[in-house]
Amino acid sequence: MAVRERDPLTGYLTTGHEWDGIKELSTPIPHWWVSVFIASCVVAVIYMWLYPSFAITEGYFPGTLGWTSRGQLKEEVVDARAAQAQWRQRLMAVPLDQVEQNDDLRRFAVTGGRAIFNENCAPCHGVGAGGQIGQFPSLLDDDWIWGGTLADIAQTVQHGIRNDDADSRQSMMPTFGDMLSAREIDQVADYVLTLSKPADDTSRAAMPGAAIFAQNCVACHGATGDGNREMGAPRLNDGIWLYGGGKAAIVRQITHPRMGMMPAFGAKLGEEAVRMLAVYVHTLGGGER
Repeated sequence: MAVRERDPLTGYLTTGHEWDGIKELSTPIPHWWVSVFIASCVVAVIYMWLYPSFAITEGYFPGTLGWTSRGQLKEEVVDARAAQAQWRQRLMAVPLDQVEQNDDLRRFAVTGGRAIFNENCAPCHGVGAGGQIGQFPSLLDDDWIWGGTLADIAQTVQHGIRNDDADSRQSMMPTFGDMLSAREIDQVADYVLTLSKPADDTSRAAMPGAAIFAQNCVACHGATGDGNREMGAPRLNDGIWLYGGGKAAIVRQITHPRMGMMPAFGAKLGEEAVRMLAVYVHTLGGGER
């Protein structure tokens, strides 16, 4: 049986355990630590009573103060919108193409637009708006399928592309794999590759794919590959490619074209947010006047 005794050096009792002559002391917990622990327990009980805390049969105990983080967020949003009211009114009062002429109003729109972009657009176009090759277009360059003016961008954000919105822009590239032979597709791909590179017009016109391009592609993309924004036909002569600019990618696009869809954000975000987004995207580097 373990025998407890008092240690002559420290004055503390031992636990009665001994290992090779070493005895274990029974050191008491400091009084200040015990006091802090008890006080913490009291505070925790009070907190659980005042604020949402433990689970009950139906949901959770809401707390006697009725406070919720969601309610606090709503109050902060209301306060923030009240503080921004004059700027939002100015944003809606000024014609869209004149927003950027006022530095303060432009900064307000760009700041709000960036936050809205990161929440709604970044999953596809990236946080920096650089897009994803083979998936979503970059918004940093000056290549615009549907136009890069503020009005064009606002239209695209408001109604989207190829969706069920009544005013959504629509376009479709035919599946030429059902109309042209593999050899013809290969030839027209070779021709398309030359459109974005310096080449002699005579030698280019003599290529086998030139006649095929003229017969099947000029109506939408133009004789020199300038594209057609009214039809949503992209440029082919600027070296900027959404689905890849190598020959294999071009052959694949001609054979079985890929066409993306963009949601209509107008109903979800409202006109104020659409304007902010349009200004933000327009100022990224490729906006047109």
